[in-house]
Amino acid sequence: MSKLLALLAASAAAVIARDHLLPLDDGTAWTYNLTEEAGHEFTFAPGIAGADGKIHRVVIYRLDGMQQLNGKSLLKFEMHRDDTITNTDLLTVNDHGVFCAARINEYGELTALQPPQTIVAAPLRVGASWDYNGRLANVEVHQRYRVVGEEDVDVAAGKFHAFHIRCEQTRPIATTVDRWFVNGVGIVKDITETRAADGDLVRRITLELKEQPKIAPRPVVKPLPPPKQVTVSFSTPTNPASVKTVRTAATQIYARWQARGVRVGAKIRAVWVAENVPGFAPPDYKIDEATAAANSSNSHGVFTLSRPNDGWAPGQYRVDIYVDTDLIDSAKLTIAD
Repeated sequence: MSKLLALLAASAAAVIARDHLLPLDDGTAWTYNLTEEAGHEFTFAPGIAGADGKIHRVVIYRLDGMQQLNGKSLLKFEMHRDDTITNTDLLTVNDHGVFCAARINEYGELTALQPPQTIVAAPLRVGASWDYNGRLANVEVHQRYRVVGEEDVDVAAGKFHAFHIRCEQTRPIATTVDRWFVNGVGIVKDITETRAADGDLVRRITLELKEQPKIAPRPVVKPLPPPKQVTVSFSTPTNPASVKTVRTAATQIYARWQARGVRVGAKIRAVWVAENVPGFAPPDYKIDEATAAANSSNSHGVFTLSRPNDGWAPGQYRVDIYVDTDLIDSAKLTIAD
């Protein structure tokens, strides 16, 4: 074979490998049925869940052209849900696999992954494995991927013979992802599950392909209100995901705060309030407070409240978050037996 023919053959093989992994025509959209389930310590806001106690939505993952990052052209994949773009992945797809170089949140804030995260390592084969040990912003991420088998999968889009990829994440939050991937189609099913240290379910999110990938117009996107300067969410030592309900057995409650665009050195103050706890305190009784300094305009931290010696009193609580003297956000929490 001449050098020219060899070069053409190698180029054709690379193109086939790329095309075989994912369809990459601009505007290609993957439509999924999303189901979200919560464990007993997590409750959805009223009116969000259906009669079965689960959230059901349709989401669209769509290729919207290219975006430059550090001199490189990356594929721009947007996740559309409820007329908003919840996140955007900047990907490279080649004959070695699918790699995520950065993610953009709903407010357009870009965070690079160092190094880029391997989502799929090609060629896929049963028994293959790869690790990801990197950083997303200042958070360490440790993941182990394995191709555990080839399986038939039946979803709304049809029946597929897929590679079953399992991801076990140990940091920042212990999470298991089971993903079924079909060459030439992409992800046809994905189950992301977070469990507490005792094995109890915290949250399970299931995606199932609703229809075959196809080129589709970009969904309408409604503008988002600007983000709050500081937001707060709750977790516990055994329940690292965001929770709305905490059991009286919890040894500590964490109020995790995230600041955006605050003055460097601003005082972040959390005030713990017993909002409605009959037999324990009058309404809106202040329990405790703590402060921290914002070491950058975009910073985060944790305020901790430990269980009293005589235990938690069941009822409705909240945390008020102040930046200097201004009340910015309040988050409500239920403590239950």
